[in-house]
Amino acid sequence: MRLFFALWPDGEALRQLRAAADLLRLQGGGRLVPSRNYHLTLAFIGEVSDAKLAVMQQIGQSVRASRFTAICDRLEYWPQARAVVAAVRDAPAALLDLSARLYEAIELPQIPLRAHVTLARKVAQAPVLPAMSPISWRATEFSIVRSQTGGAASSYTVVSTWPLLYEP
Repeated sequence: MRLFFALWPDGEALRQLRAAADLLRLQGGGRLVPSRNYHLTLAFIGEVSDAKLAVMQQIGQSVRASRFTAICDRLEYWPQARAVVAAVRDAPAALLDLSARLYEAIELPQIPLRAHVTLARKVAQAPVLPAMSPISWRATEFSIVRSQTGGAASSYTVVSTWPLLYEP
């Protein structure tokens, strides 16, 4: 199974991300990501055996991190990924710390976090991107997620979720 750790947007952030995606005018193909799949990847684990899932859940349970607010404040086109994303230009320290702790715990090389939510995929031509009003997203929990790809769209299933701690 394919796993990753992620944040899921709260209700208001989800609504605003959906509204930003609805303003996109994709040319030359491309498709909007279903809003149920909006997430911010903290650490990508990749393919693991069923037996290793329990280990990943123990890691999620053991990681302690503070709550934080991330602000998606810019739409970007990423040509190599052929994606349009809502990017977090100035990632809060607590977000970067959570990602780093997860990578350290799963003993994989840390991939520098480019905090974002993918809004559209398979975008072959750079679209004209509208200005985006900042979207404030209060992260209060994180999850381990199973990704199933194939067919027309990816499917994500939250396996376990853990709370982030209140700030001191």
